Amino acid sequence: MSKTVSRIPLPSPSLGTSRTVTVHRYGQPGARPKAYVQAGLHADELPGMLAAHHLLRRLDALDAAGAIQGEIVVVPVANPIGLSQSVLEYHVGRFALDGRGNFNRHYPDLAPIVAPRIAGQLTDDAERNVRLVRAALLAALAEQQPAGETGALRQLLLGLSIDADIVLDLHCDNRAPVHVYLGTALWPDAEDLAREFGAEAVLLADESGDNPFDEANSAPWWVLRRLLGDDHPLPPACLAATIELRGQADVDDGTAGADADALIRFLQRRGVVAGDPGPLPEARCDATPLAGNEMLRAPVAGIVTYSQPLGARLRRGEHVADIVDPTADPAQARTALHAGVDGVLWSQCLHRLVRPGDIIAKIAGAEPIEGRGAILLTT
Repeated sequence: MSKTVSRIPLPSPSLGTSRTVTVHRYGQPGARPKAYVQAGLHADELPGMLAAHHLLRRLDALDAAGAIQGEIVVVPVANPIGLSQSVLEYHVGRFALDGRGNFNRHYPDLAPIVAPRIAGQLTDDAERNVRLVRAALLAALAEQQPAGETGALRQLLLGLSIDADIVLDLHCDNRAPVHVYLGTALWPDAEDLAREFGAEAVLLADESGDNPFDEANSAPWWVLRRLLGDDHPLPPACLAATIELRGQADVDDGTAGADADALIRFLQRRGVVAGDPGPLPEARCDATPLAGNEMLRAPVAGIVTYSQPLGARLRRGEHVADIVDPTADPAQARTALHAGVDGVLWSQCLHRLVRPGDIIAKIAGAEPIEGRGAILLTT
């Protein structure tokens, strides 16, 4: 068996306090393809952590059978900081309470550092260029001096993944079917990932804003190509994706086990694990630009009720939801919300009492929305 387990300490945020990140490794270090899987970066999103538990059980059996062909790194709980945060008995796992922001934003932007260092060193050998870039990314990351425990966590996770061929970051939405975030350059090569999970939406962007974890791994490849030119081959050598495993309440062994099976089949298709994955499921959606995603916001406070189910294919102008003010005259208590684009209703809010400006639904449209701006993700 090739498996090892390590517990990497984070710098202590206060006297008498310490936290660690547990890392499971399979296969020979340096073997290719290398796959990195993590869950719980937003620590209040539990479906991915349970799926990672089931994934580890399957990988243990495959390792015992000698079926690990590449290298696999699994971090089942990527954020022990957020896992420990509770305010008035409510778990706060999306944002760092030390004021350092969303745990899935603001990862080091390494491409501008690496570009001048490797300028003039690329050749016509694509594989050599990939090795050169990976070594340069690791070196640039090691030079960073992050502030505090949260910054150290970002550097640690990126250090485990930045040289991988495949990076899968497991998340979930409030209420949603499976959907996937990808870099535009990775499509349609990554279609097998979306089809394996039965994704109802695939959202593409070159840059979604604020450098989330998946883009910190994948975007350097196309940013470096833009900075260095097309004279020498430099493929998008890291398939990094954020896989949103439905909603926060979708936590059960049956679903998590099925997600772990989908991960294994994907790793088999990519040659990381030996075995026959069987036929690839049919696609359930077309990929759409993240810039075409409409975030439908509540104009008033009240209780949201939905007239459309998740996964509904909507036409512009269709009624989506009402905001109900139970204190108002019944004839005037409802504020209707309508779709502003044609597309798939892929997200609804979990908490039904909303305030003005709250996002109550997301609709994946096929065309970019004018004036959407550079920050395409929610905070």
